[in-house]
Amino acid sequence: MTRPLLGESAIHPAVRQRIAEHHLSVILQVQTAIGLHPVVVVGLSGNPFVGKARKALAAAGVAHEYIEFGSYFSQWRLRNALKMWTGWPTFPMVFVRGTLVGGADDLRRLIDSGELKTLLQA
Repeated sequence: MTRPLLGESAIHPAVRQRIAEHHLSVILQVQTAIGLHPVVVVGLSGNPFVGKARKALAAAGVAHEYIEFGSYFSQWRLRNALKMWTGWPTFPMVFVRGTLVGGADDLRRLIDSGELKTLLQA
């Protein structure tokens, strides 16, 4: 089953542009990073799962680009725009070769199974 998205026809024309531009610079920043770097981790300070993902990558010898948007108490609106864009509800958001692979636990499974190495060789 696919998560339903509100269709453009169900959004009044007067607010479509506002939705399209909502924190667009944040999304563009992440899109640029995932276009330039094989592995990108997007997170926030103070989140233990972000640290867990970054440590797992370091232990696996995988370089990554890290983008941080605030802490639990700041920049949550920017992070919310990223959640709306990706549909992923938590942080970190880990991208491998432009594909969202999930969070820290999902990354750990990819590392343990050897799939991360395969994805990086593609």
